[in-house]
Amino acid sequence: MSDIKLFESKKVRSQWSEKESKWYFSVIDVIEILTGSPRPRKYWSALKTKLNSEGSELSQKLGQLKMEAEDGKLRETDVADTEQLLRLIQSIPSPKAEPFKQWLAKVGHERMREINNPEESIERARENWQKLGRSEKWIQQRMTGQETRNKLTDYWKANEVSKEDEFAFLTNIIHQEWTGLTVSKHKSLKGLKSQNLRDHMSEAELIFTALAELSTRQIAETDKAKGLRENAKASKKGGAIAKNARLALEKKTGKKVITKENFLPPGKNKKQIKK
Repeated sequence: MSDIKLFESKKVRSQWSEKESKWYFSVIDVIEILTGSPRPRKYWSALKTKLNSEGSELSQKLGQLKMEAEDGKLRETDVADTEQLLRLIQSIPSPKAEPFKQWLAKVGHERMREINNPEESIERARENWQKLGRSEKWIQQRMTGQETRNKLTDYWKANEVSKEDEFAFLTNIIHQEWTGLTVSKHKSLKGLKSQNLRDHMSEAELIFTALAELSTRQIAETDKAKGLRENAKASKKGGAIAKNARLALEKKTGKKVITKENFLPPGKNKKQIKK
């Protein structure tokens, strides 16, 4: 399960392993937070060289997982579990080291509670969006859309689609069909890099995304779609239903549904709409 965790409003790409029952965190994201370096990859490369010269095998034991990169694509990323990350933090002089250690402990504790009580996971997401300044109306729409998304991915998993890159492939078909843009181009329109596109959608974009994914699932269920090819056909049909609804609304109102609007702080990118 891929996720985004927040440390002092800064995002850390994370992935929960059901098999191992533990979190894996993007090393680059953590280094960027602890050091404030504008070039965290270069810092990490130098740190790995230093650790190896000191005889440490830590960097060699770290794994890699596919996580969403700045261009919106899934790319292999160095990751560390909590224990490895705590050892790594010891090698990085930072005033944020102790607060980050406490944050790691909190994330682990929260996950255990969420497993025993799934409703807490929903409330945790709500709290994160509130911290980012989202309105209650937006949050409700985001959560409704996430539930629709989860039902679709549950269908895929039960019908011979299980890999992350396959999910991304089908999602892109749905998205491009209803918006006329690939996921990466939509993110570019909004001036986004590593941010989650859905977290920067307008209310209308969230609603039409949910319509496209709801339609896709119901069509797939009706057609009894199995495997990547059949689900790709259902995805295109589902996206087309939302596309037709979008065009009808745009014709009636004279307003575009797809927007440059985002929730980035002022000055973060030139494409942000001034309010």
